[in-house]
Amino acid sequence: MTARLVLLDRDGTLNRKAPDGAYVTEPDSLQMLPRAAEAVRRLNEAGIPVAVVTNQRCVALGLVSEAMLEEIHARLRAHLARVGAHVDAIYHCPHQDGTCCCRKPAPGMLAAAAKRFDVGAAHAVMVGDAETDVEAGRRFGARTIHLTCAASSSRETAADLAAAAELILAR
Repeated sequence: MTARLVLLDRDGTLNRKAPDGAYVTEPDSLQMLPRAAEAVRRLNEAGIPVAVVTNQRCVALGLVSEAMLEEIHARLRAHLARVGAHVDAIYHCPHQDGTCCCRKPAPGMLAAAAKRFDVGAAHAVMVGDAETDVEAGRRFGARTIHLTCAASSSRETAADLAAAAELILAR
C-alpha cells in the first residue's frame, strides 16, 4: 500500500546516537546522519507527512528538561530546513520504562500521529534503528523498515534513512 504517513525514530535514524548510557542533552550535541535530511526532503516532496516518534527517557532521569528538549528539536528542524526539509510533528515519550503506553515498543506515539494525520495503520511506515521501533510499528499495524545491516525481525531493512526513503517511494 502507498505510504500516507512516515514515522521516524530520532536518535540513530535522523541524528547520531549518543554513546551507550548517554543522551543528546543539548542542541549542539545533535549531529545529523549523512543523507538523513535529504531523505526527509524527498518524502516531503512526495507529499507524505513525516512525524518523529522518539523515546526520551532522559527527561524522566532529570538529564534534560522539556524546555531543553524543545531546543534540541528546534535544532533538528533547523538542520532539516537547511536542505528544504521539515517534519510535520514530533512526539516524544519522557517516561521511564514500563510506566506508560507511549514508550516504544508500545504504539502510543504512533497511534497519536496517525490520528492527527487521519491515516490508518495500514498506510503508515515506521522507520527506526532499534528493535523497539520495529516492534512498535508491528504492534500498531504499520509497515516497518529497520535501519540495520544485521538480521532483523522486520521484513524490510535499509542501511540508512535515504535507502529507507527509496523503499517507501518505490511503493
